[in-house]
Amino acid sequence: MRNVEIAWIFSELSDLMEITGLDKNKIKAYRQAAKSISAMGESVENTYYQNNLSGLPGISPKISAMVGQLIEKGEIEELELLRSQIPRGLLKVVNLPGIGPKRAALFYYNLGIEDIEDLERFARKGELRNLKGIGVKTEMEIINNIEMMLKHTEKYKLSLAKELAAELMDYLEGMSGVEKVSVVGSVRRWKDMVGDLDLLVSSPCPERILDDFIYHPLLNKVLARDNNFISCSTHWGIKVELAVVSAEEYPFSLFWKTGSRAHINELAKYTGKWEITSQGLKNEAGEMYTGTLLNSEDAIYSFFDLAYISPELREGSGEVWLAKSGHLSSIIKIEDICGDLHVHSNWSDGAASIDELVARAKDKGYQYISITDHSQSLKVAGGLNPERLKAQYRYIDELNSNSNNFKILKGVEVDILLKDGLDFDDEILEKADVVIASVHSGFNQDGDTITSRIIQAIENKQVDIIGHLTGRLLGSRRGYSLEVEKVMDAAAREGKILEINSSPDRLDLDDRNARMAVDFGVKIAVNTDSHSIKHLDEMEYGIAVARRARLRPEDVINTLNLEPLLNVFNNNKRGDKNEDKRHLSDGCKNGNEGRSKR
Repeated sequence: MRNVEIAWIFSELSDLMEITGLDKNKIKAYRQAAKSISAMGESVENTYYQNNLSGLPGISPKISAMVGQLIEKGEIEELELLRSQIPRGLLKVVNLPGIGPKRAALFYYNLGIEDIEDLERFARKGELRNLKGIGVKTEMEIINNIEMMLKHTEKYKLSLAKELAAELMDYLEGMSGVEKVSVVGSVRRWKDMVGDLDLLVSSPCPERILDDFIYHPLLNKVLARDNNFISCSTHWGIKVELAVVSAEEYPFSLFWKTGSRAHINELAKYTGKWEITSQGLKNEAGEMYTGTLLNSEDAIYSFFDLAYISPELREGSGEVWLAKSGHLSSIIKIEDICGDLHVHSNWSDGAASIDELVARAKDKGYQYISITDHSQSLKVAGGLNPERLKAQYRYIDELNSNSNNFKILKGVEVDILLKDGLDFDDEILEKADVVIASVHSGFNQDGDTITSRIIQAIENKQVDIIGHLTGRLLGSRRGYSLEVEKVMDAAAREGKILEINSSPDRLDLDDRNARMAVDFGVKIAVNTDSHSIKHLDEMEYGIAVARRARLRPEDVINTLNLEPLLNVFNNNKRGDKNEDKRHLSDGCKNGNEGRSKR
């Protein structure tokens, strides 16, 4: 048996044990054994027969005996017993994007879900959302992922590709002979939709890496292969391409395979006499500069007297000349974010309590978070009526009274109604610290009508932010027939903020519209629209959009400390449309230099 086959059997064993809720220490030991076996350079089977496996890192005498059972009998008794107790279809549920053993167990023991068909049926009936930690948004994500897997669409959400990339990179990093692993292509450049997943490995033994790679359980078919390259399809429907190169070729292959082609062409025009290839740089005399001289992407850019250009900026739209002039250094980074202004709790359709959301926000080093549950007309999302909203605000006041270094902002995501106006009147909205106005109905209205609805919301003095402006849902719904420039002109005139919604389902505004908004003189809020604790970590997707749009910290409102932020909101409500006169001390980067929990 190949090492990788044995390793995956221990991975399956640990998954089944996690589903059944058995000994956590055993689960950890079996997962470690799987990694150790995968990383062994010599044959596990030969080592077992020569001197047993006990004493090797991660291999206890008991695990050595279990490997012996597998080699000599073709099975492990403990695994066969667990397989008899757990429906085989449940392992397919485990391997769906965003599920894993814990959620599969939650579905199995609470709803009797045994396979993907059961999961889809319960999700469509709206019965998953009532389970702890799920909620409406996660339920919809599960439905979308099942549809994606069954349809095998041509384009996939970035978050899905990143999840698959993390799984496969973890697997590759544990293999013997692997020196470096990187995701490349459009996923590394943070494109919102991607066609496939490209991976790059540095290794002196490409044939063995490719042989072992195809044993990963998410891969179901080899589409093409040569000496150092393989193309596979996955059960999720995403095509995966893996290239294995030498350590010397790796820096240039990383640069070349990341792309984009337009960026490489732009750099070639800038360099003039140099030819850029995936193996190195060649000058007019035919001399080759390889990875022995230029051993990183940073070194490649430095060779041309350029600042490093991060992957999300490599689209061939002038970034090379901006790097030359030093302007790329001022682009926003995730460390600049002080807080999240669009978060849903379990008071409406979120899966987490306010206390849980606050704890995670503090963990991330934020100064503030705004709880913006839905307003009353969005009944499918458990929208709050005025009495419930007042009760929530009293609860937030109580929490704030016991906290000195963190502020929970009282907010609301108020619906822009189908026939003009907002879901709450001004008397209710004026009690909120943050009001986000969003469209959740009438998606198919003509451009004039939906544009007029949004502009009316912009002209309401109580509104601070317009949420997910175009209403697009990536892979499932196009944006509204909206006259975007008219809306941006109104937002600039009224001093209102437009949102980059960081949810990987939306990424709305996109980078083009975000850049246009700033050019109009509009401020941006980068928010997660979180419906669970996990969603708070999706801020990185919105920041990637902001970086692709080349926004600076001063363009983004939630890079401000709390008091300057509230001053901006209060000034807008008073009709003061003066520009944001922030000082360096107003930004939270200076006060949160130690933040690391992202």
